[in-house]
Amino acid sequence: MLPSTLRRAFPWILRAWWAALPFAAGPAFAYALRDAQRSVQTVASVGLWVGWAVGLTAAVVPHPVSLTALRVLAPAAAAGAIAAAVGQDSSVLAVAWTAVAVALAMAPDTGLLCANGPAYPNERRFPLRAPGALLFGPLELAWALAVAGVVSGPVLLAAREWLWGALGTVIGLPLAALLLRSLHQLSKRWAVFVPAGLVVVDPIGLVDSVMLRRQQIRALGPARVDSTAVDLTQGAPGLALEAVLSDSIDVVLVRQGRPAKATALLFTPTLPGALLDEAASRRVG
Repeated sequence: MLPSTLRRAFPWILRAWWAALPFAAGPAFAYALRDAQRSVQTVASVGLWVGWAVGLTAAVVPHPVSLTALRVLAPAAAAGAIAAAVGQDSSVLAVAWTAVAVALAMAPDTGLLCANGPAYPNERRFPLRAPGALLFGPLELAWALAVAGVVSGPVLLAAREWLWGALGTVIGLPLAALLLRSLHQLSKRWAVFVPAGLVVVDPIGLVDSVMLRRQQIRALGPARVDSTAVDLTQGAPGLALEAVLSDSIDVVLVRQGRPAKATALLFTPTLPGALLDEAASRRVG
């Protein structure tokens, strides 16, 4: 968790870093495209500027959609910088700058900022960590296919590869839309403090959100090793928190499809310390 001073400055660091991206990485991209056809240069340049503008808007306007955009665009910029750096000694700055942009986009504080953008004044959202099964393979593959689906068709058409370009557009764009929608589900998973208590929102793991009333929550803290609570972490790495309840509630997990009785719940926020501080300030648990 960042110190309070740095946390207050974090949104401005994110915005300034992304705003300076064309100056740090633009020359490397321009040099890498120097031998391409004029039409390819034009399409690539327009695509890079559009991607930068979307990313800057996402950095300026905090929203769950902005979080998805940043976490798709920043790795794409880094991948492009690495590709442009092949055979170039002058691209070190581009690789380093885009790598830091990825670190900023993936930072838990970026998730916290974007999740709370559209939140009501009396609520506070804390993003949940991604399911462990998605972290090593499926998530990266979905991202790569989504980016390729957006980029491949226009670039191939610009290169006058009409057949492959048409296939890349007709197949790639719908596939990218489907994958981006799936990736966006990860940006809508939160533990939310509301005046009535705590709500766990997880469209991936839960059929319905789980509402824990303030008077129901007997204890809230790091999970015990021998806990028998209903597990909502989905194998996510990091410190799991346990909410112990005074009575049982119905929880419907996607993988089971039927209600299960729970007297305690496990979940894994990206910033467990900040969540517990918020719980203490609200006298929850």
